[in-house]
Amino acid sequence: MSYFANVYNVMIASPGDVLSERAIIRDVIYEWNAVHSNSRKIVLLPTGWETHSSPEMGASAQTIINSQVLEKCDLLVGVFWTRIGTQTDNYASGSVEEIERHINAEKPTMLYFSSQPVSLDTVDSDQIKLVKNFKDSCRNRGLFESYDSHADFKAKFYRQLQLKLNEHPIFLTDSGEARNYLIKESKIKIPEISAEARILLKEASLDDHGTILYIRHLGGTDIQVNGKNIISSGVRREIAKWEQALNELVALDLVAGRGQNGEFFELTNLGYQISEMIVL
Repeated sequence: MSYFANVYNVMIASPGDVLSERAIIRDVIYEWNAVHSNSRKIVLLPTGWETHSSPEMGASAQTIINSQVLEKCDLLVGVFWTRIGTQTDNYASGSVEEIERHINAEKPTMLYFSSQPVSLDTVDSDQIKLVKNFKDSCRNRGLFESYDSHADFKAKFYRQLQLKLNEHPIFLTDSGEARNYLIKESKIKIPEISAEARILLKEASLDDHGTILYIRHLGGTDIQVNGKNIISSGVRREIAKWEQALNELVALDLVAGRGQNGEFFELTNLGYQISEMIVL
């Protein structure tokens, strides 16, 4: 049944090292819509330059993004880990510029910093320093949140998004009064699965087709995913671990078998969502 609702644009501002968090933000927003939009008569629309901007000449790329996307947004969610991003004319990065302009427009801004471990050999020390400088500059200007895993980020953002929508004046009812709504826990959590199952799920998510092949032949057993054979040994004990990992994913509806011989599996929608929350 159709209904009228107010649509609020949610800007996701982040550099390229937090793609999983960007996916989690969208999933949380879609889940909030599914649970609350009818009763609240509010729909949240996640936006970003990669989905809501179009080619245009005559100004810098960030100026065009600000005009086409940022200025139309009502709520901004910013996330940082090891990178600040590419410097713009007046700010440390495009993400920082978006955040600062949104704050200056007196619109609600939710800011998150990851404390997940990272190998120093894989990061740019100058970028990490710039992230720290920006984080320090925010300490006396408001309240931001830290998280130590994708699961922690999803749980915190899901709860805090509900608090923001229940309390901030921009989301009040037409009468100007806020209602009391129950804060519900997210339905999607990372299940307890083995390390092998996590690896198998993550590798499958990186494959363009999201497929896993289970092949038994005279020479042994292969589990092929993302262009590689995940079983590195012909020892039966090793093979059994990976077979059990595949069975775990099937039992949890993270992958689904296709065909009659039990040799071909595809990631489900839930499987993709969980894989985005896994860090190997």
